[in-house]
Amino acid sequence: MGWSNWSGSVTAAAHVARPHSEDELAILIRGARKLRATGAGHSFMPLCESDDLIVGLDALSGEISVAPDRRSARVPAGWSIKRLTAALWDEGLALANQGDVNPQSLAGAMATGTHGTGIALGSLATFARGFRLIGADGEVRCCDADTHADLFEAQRLSLGLFGVATEIDVAVVPAFHLAERIEKRRWDEVRESYDDLAAQHRHVEFWFFPHSDHVILKTLDPCDPCDPPPSSSDMEEATFRRILDISARLPFLTPPLQRLMMKSGISGRRRGPAHRIFPSDRTLRFEEMEYEMPRAVGLDTLAEVVGWIRRKRLPVTFPFEFRTVAADDIWLSPMNAGPVAAISMHQYAKMPWTTLFAEAEAIFRAFGGRPHWAKRHTLHRADVDALYPMAGRYRAVRRAADPHGKFLNPHLEALFA
Repeated sequence: MGWSNWSGSVTAAAHVARPHSEDELAILIRGARKLRATGAGHSFMPLCESDDLIVGLDALSGEISVAPDRRSARVPAGWSIKRLTAALWDEGLALANQGDVNPQSLAGAMATGTHGTGIALGSLATFARGFRLIGADGEVRCCDADTHADLFEAQRLSLGLFGVATEIDVAVVPAFHLAERIEKRRWDEVRESYDDLAAQHRHVEFWFFPHSDHVILKTLDPCDPCDPPPSSSDMEEATFRRILDISARLPFLTPPLQRLMMKSGISGRRRGPAHRIFPSDRTLRFEEMEYEMPRAVGLDTLAEVVGWIRRKRLPVTFPFEFRTVAADDIWLSPMNAGPVAAISMHQYAKMPWTTLFAEAEAIFRAFGGRPHWAKRHTLHRADVDALYPMAGRYRAVRRAADPHGKFLNPHLEALFA
């Protein structure tokens, strides 16, 4: 029984197991030579790759337990964000922020530094208050800021290196509703006004097709749940799929097709429970690289990358996504040096991406960027040490938690052994 990630670019011949209890999981861990845990497989890097055993936690028994002060909840780590946020909603609670898709497990999203957008909001890893882990020896270990503090600090963005999380204490907020607005704007206008937009809205992001002069701007703001939901309209996925398939066959048509597509009216409005408004459907398969740039140079970096694509008339078929994320203090977080502008670059899965991403990555690195751990990058061990002052301490905690390297695979061993 094999395994592959969401895009199909990472595969493994490992046995895949889905335990139903902690005891069953502990037996699997004790008996494995090498083991990686997986959620929805939304990582584009070989984080879950294993030649021995891969475990999924979606079948593991568990339930939500809300703290008396209702500011945190103990939740099953393997639940998808979709399942978790629906269950929190039934309790009158929510996560303060989410990313733009929700099939990932909470554990996987935290372990890789996954984030949404908002200048005052950090990644999902910043919501962690404690973990229940099954270690390499099959024993249970709990950690938080006061108990096994070093393990907790490393586990906040763990890359799955310290054990398999079965429960997470996560910060929650009272349930809230959001109003979404999508509209087309000129790139030069948004570039000039982005800081003001980011200050005016709880969430703001935009998508930029590199061969067009317009962007698709999206804002999210809290709203009254009694307001009627407005009708919504947007570019149909079927139309976009046809454009992608034409570009895959005839790459030279990518620039005019993008300009033609962006001439159409693009707008949309929705209102509803936050956990239903945050995510979007992603059924078109792609590869992705994301770099977290120092916020002050984010827009300049995007302009540089787009200029390079235009000069070479490169067939980049998907739009760039531009978001902001607050600073944090997590050891291996790309946001631990200050607030960032996150630039996501995508390419249709049917089209070549390796050389394209490598050349773009050089631009991102030249502007001081750090990659999202789950998106395509080519960091080496020396790069990790240069970018992350706490990398040595992180490795020391890893060696203490897993002295025989059970949770390492070749990709992670090269960076953290």
